[in-house]
Amino acid sequence: MSRLTGWWVRRSAAGKVELYTRWTFHFFVLVEITSIGGVPIGQTDRDPLGLPLAAGLAVFVCTHAVLNGVLSSRALDWVLDRRERPVRLAVVQVALTAAGVLTLIALRATGVLANGAIAAGVITGTITFTLGSLVMCLKRVRHMLCAAPLAALTTGAAVAAMDVGVPEALGYTLGILLGGGGLVAACGFSAWLMKMIWELERTKELKARLAVAEERLRFGRDLHDVMGRNLSVIALKSELAVQLARRERPEAVDQMIEVQRIAQESQREVRDVVRGYREADLRVELEGARGVLSAAGIACAMESDLGSGMDAGLGWGLGAGLGAGDDGLPSEVQSALGWVVRETTTNVLRHGDPSRCAISLRRKDDAVVLTVENDGIRETPGPRAGGSGLAGLRERLSAVDGTLTAGPGDGGTFLVTARVPVPRRGKAT
Repeated sequence: MSRLTGWWVRRSAAGKVELYTRWTFHFFVLVEITSIGGVPIGQTDRDPLGLPLAAGLAVFVCTHAVLNGVLSSRALDWVLDRRERPVRLAVVQVALTAAGVLTLIALRATGVLANGAIAAGVITGTITFTLGSLVMCLKRVRHMLCAAPLAALTTGAAVAAMDVGVPEALGYTLGILLGGGGLVAACGFSAWLMKMIWELERTKELKARLAVAEERLRFGRDLHDVMGRNLSVIALKSELAVQLARRERPEAVDQMIEVQRIAQESQREVRDVVRGYREADLRVELEGARGVLSAAGIACAMESDLGSGMDAGLGWGLGAGLGAGDDGLPSEVQSALGWVVRETTTNVLRHGDPSRCAISLRRKDDAVVLTVENDGIRETPGPRAGGSGLAGLRERLSAVDGTLTAGPGDGGTFLVTARVPVPRRGKAT
């Protein structure tokens, strides 16, 4: 059963709609042949010319139907941007239809074709089916709307000009206007609908690709944030270990043990990033920043009004400020500010030659403001202000309605300021 239905099941929704639409137009070929081509043969007993003329009309209708089916198929390919517009084939189809219609009108006018029902059926039917395939070759809607009225008026005028009779001319005009207009609307809408469905299918695929690209950017940003500082510390401590080893100092072993620990920690953090579960902890990042900066010989001063005694070591009572309570910070805010501390610490180590760095965490009105300021900046701090690291921080802060500014501060320093709105709990809004 799967082999019998696989050709349908494996198709996308757009592919199924396209297959249904195409086979509908292919079915029109059979409809035209059976409904119009059979009319002359069915009327041979009442037609004085008998079988020769009926056979000729049937051949004309079959040829017209097959050519019309090919035109419809290629027009659909053009609508879907798979091939060029079939202009030549459309011209051939219009020329064949016009030649056949004028011949039938002439036979009707001269009395050779006495049966008006045969003439009306073949003329109206062929023009109607031609309009259905021709409308899919047009670009503008107004041209589509004009196709059926133009064909109806042209045919009616030709019938009247050959003295077939005004009533019969009006009958042709009305029949082509109604039949052709209905098929034009159906075919034009089907082509437009199929194009829109494929556009939606492509949009869906593009959305999936963008999601993958966004996830890759997120991963790259997280990997940069995680590994940047650790690699800087590893490089610093390795260089220190080399200097100590050259002096045959036993402290070199301690430094290499620390390098090994940081490398193992980096491996764990990378695994966490890959799993997408890692969040920066503000307390841990502040403690890590102080330790790393101190190890690099950079004087680090920290102060905060969220806790107490930040300068008295890292037992500053930050739990009161970062945990529950009136001044407690939500976990998502702590995570965002933790990433700011990590990234700015990495930049302090990488860029310039600083001797001091000040980190401040304060509440101002209904917001928490984190500032990181260091001296020893280079004359061209452009990469710091516009690098991918700070751009990633802005994205993280925007998720909690925060902002980030980075640029020269007072006294030749470089200042990074992160501001996150955090209303005090229990305050009326």
